[in-house]
Amino acid sequence: MGNICSVSVSCDAILSRCQDWTTRRSALLCDLEDSILALQSETQKLIEARNDLMTRVVIAEQQHMKRLNQVEGWLSRVQAVEIEVGKLIRDSPEQIEKLCLGGFCSKNCMSSYKFGKKVARVRQDVSNLREEGDFEDVAERIPDAVVEERPIEPTVVGLQSILYKVWECLGEEQVGIIGLYGMGGVGKTTLLTQINNKFLDVPNDFEVVIWVVVSKDLQLEKIQESIGRKIGLSDDAWTNKSPEEKALDVFKILSKKKFVLLMDDVWERVDLAKVGVPPPSSKIKSKVVFTTRFIEQRWGKELLPVILIFLNLAQIVVKECGGLPLALITIGRAMTYKKRPEEWNYVIQALRTRSTSGFSGMEKEVYPLLKFSYDNLPSDTARSCFLYCSLFPEDYSIFKNDLIECWIGEGFLDTYHKRGAQNQGYYIIGVLLHACLLEEEDEDYVKMHDVIRDMALWIACEIQREKENFLVHSGAQLTEIPESRKWEGVKRMSLMENKIQNLSESPKCPHLITLFLNSNSLRTISCSFFQFMPSLKVLNLSNNRSLTELPSGVSKLVSLEYLDLSRTAIKKLSKELEFLVNLKCLKLESTFYLHTIPRQLISNFSWLRVLRMFSRGSLRQVPEDSVLFGGSDILVEELLCLKHLNVLTLTLKSFHALQRVLSSSMLQSCTQSLCLQYLDDYSKSLNILSLASMRHLDTFYILDCEFLEDLEIPVGEVQRIIRIPHVFHSLHIVEFSYCLKLRDLTWLIFAPQLKYIHVSRCPNMEEIIKAGKLDEVEQMMMGNPNPFAKLQVLQLELLLNLKSIYPSPLPLPDLKEIHVHGCPKLKKLPLDSNSAKEHKLVIKGQKNWWEQLQWEDLETQNLFNSSFNLY
Repeated sequence: MGNICSVSVSCDAILSRCQDWTTRRSALLCDLEDSILALQSETQKLIEARNDLMTRVVIAEQQHMKRLNQVEGWLSRVQAVEIEVGKLIRDSPEQIEKLCLGGFCSKNCMSSYKFGKKVARVRQDVSNLREEGDFEDVAERIPDAVVEERPIEPTVVGLQSILYKVWECLGEEQVGIIGLYGMGGVGKTTLLTQINNKFLDVPNDFEVVIWVVVSKDLQLEKIQESIGRKIGLSDDAWTNKSPEEKALDVFKILSKKKFVLLMDDVWERVDLAKVGVPPPSSKIKSKVVFTTRFIEQRWGKELLPVILIFLNLAQIVVKECGGLPLALITIGRAMTYKKRPEEWNYVIQALRTRSTSGFSGMEKEVYPLLKFSYDNLPSDTARSCFLYCSLFPEDYSIFKNDLIECWIGEGFLDTYHKRGAQNQGYYIIGVLLHACLLEEEDEDYVKMHDVIRDMALWIACEIQREKENFLVHSGAQLTEIPESRKWEGVKRMSLMENKIQNLSESPKCPHLITLFLNSNSLRTISCSFFQFMPSLKVLNLSNNRSLTELPSGVSKLVSLEYLDLSRTAIKKLSKELEFLVNLKCLKLESTFYLHTIPRQLISNFSWLRVLRMFSRGSLRQVPEDSVLFGGSDILVEELLCLKHLNVLTLTLKSFHALQRVLSSSMLQSCTQSLCLQYLDDYSKSLNILSLASMRHLDTFYILDCEFLEDLEIPVGEVQRIIRIPHVFHSLHIVEFSYCLKLRDLTWLIFAPQLKYIHVSRCPNMEEIIKAGKLDEVEQMMMGNPNPFAKLQVLQLELLLNLKSIYPSPLPLPDLKEIHVHGCPKLKKLPLDSNSAKEHKLVIKGQKNWWEQLQWEDLETQNLFNSSFNLY
């Protein structure tokens, strides 16, 4: 009749399972309060582990390393669970109120059970994350690009044909080494730069292009370090190896690559074997290109044929300029406004009367020619300012502000009028640029051509020895200062960018005015070191990151007018500094460990013109006897005593201190950089337009302000603000980080000169420019504000809810880089086919984010496909 299946179910089993389920549910309800407390405790431990890990990550990133993807993923998960925990804790009072019968039951059992279950799950997630967060390594070395584009000046007529010839040689298998010969200033470096940049534009199969500046003082270890940085061998362990070990490491890597080594300014033969560079051969298809002023270079019989290219520009130079286009440009600029024939006859006669026989070097043939432009400068002040630039190392990018402030400390510039010194400094820089005695790298930096620098040192050390008397050993790899007898009679000394660790002597130098000791490895300075420097006006100790304290002997420098302690590990300023009553410039930027400044010390420097205290990452707590105590309120009170102040950068930790600054027209007018960090009260909004009167504000940071929700744009103030001609027009750099509740940055449309925007770890931010706010502002401004017209770099990191940067595509003509990391909801960039046309845009991000991006149209997508690089 068919199969019969019988199923027997035990009632006891069913009752047992029901009882187990009920027990588990009751346990969840009964222990809910304890579970919430345990969750908070576990989360706090996770946050502490996260903060410790971030410290390691920051240190690694400062060493130009890239955090590991697994570390970034863990940090993202921690942030996500932190948000989830916050929501559970906020909802817990409501759930606990529902409990009854001593916690064994609930007014809404299902809701309370689900909540308790979620608390248990999240607690387990937090516990798991703590276990997963034990990383041995947090970062890896960032691989460099095959070739790095270098800035270049307009080329001299005649170099183009030589460029083609060199490029042709690079493609010939039998050519291994190419030499570019010519006297200083004929354009060798320009040509080598053109070759370097051509690798960006022309398809080739080289794996790495390495640029090394050799210079007069040949140091093989310095060449090794330059090569090492390019091929990923620049960590501390490798830096401490012997030259022989470094050479072996370099050889192991380069012998497996097809490389191009570009060496600029070679003065004597470089032994490639000692550096570790495998010589080009039939097996190693690599190339070496070098520039030199000397034809006598010998590179060894074992090498492939060397092509020595002579830069013969005789057809485009005049006889009196000795074949030096640099001299032609220099003298041509100087004579631009000379209209009378008598002036030109004087110049011709001056050129002809120089010695015409027995030229054996630069001092006899080139420097006297270039000195014409120096002599033709409009004032002694301009000439002194020019010679001062030679204190910096070869090929050094000089920050204009630093240079001007040194000139102020020296007393070169007019300090009687408000901002008069700064304006005069920029004017003199313009004069030197116009005379081709300085070169402009960008809006903020200048540099000195190595031939011009040599000429300046020749003038300072030989021609005007009695008046100037420079001693310059910058970038010379010194481990000790020059012996004491060499200090006597010196007026300006530069020992910057060396490896000096200790200053234990007491050199006698009664005439010394300027001393550069920045960018060394200083750890200790003896109390007697400054004992015999009564005339010292400028002292630069910046970038000595192991220097933790100043000796009391600094108080003897009563003539000091410029003191730079930026980027040192100084922990406190001593009371003895009150004797430096003539200080005009005091620089304490990025002194992360500085926690004590005695009260009345800052206000004691009554002649201060420049005070720089901008320091991202300043300590949250400081001693009560410091002017930094109380969220900067006491500091502001002392700043108000500085009647001559015209440049100020600072970090504030109090809304009250900010209001005190904003209530002072003097402090508003001189503030150039402002960081608001750890704001101590719990205000949810800041009227951002209250900062609009800071007409010189260049840099603005808001960091670690966890309660700040809104940078408010009061409707009633917009009409007033847009009539101010300088509203945020000087603002170039903004950064916002760890502002957990901040929702948008729409106010940035009032900053038309912005160059750099960095936003990170603001989990509530959904839009950079909020569409609704933008519409309101546009209506009041009667038109499109055209934001981000000068923007060069946009960096967005760990913005978990960010959906939009701007509601429509923008031209962005100056944009060079966009960095996006950890922004999973950002599906569209403000780009179309007309965006970023002036530059080759680089977009860095994660692969999955890039693949999910939405584009205006297919043309836009195709246009920017080649721009993407993995973050």
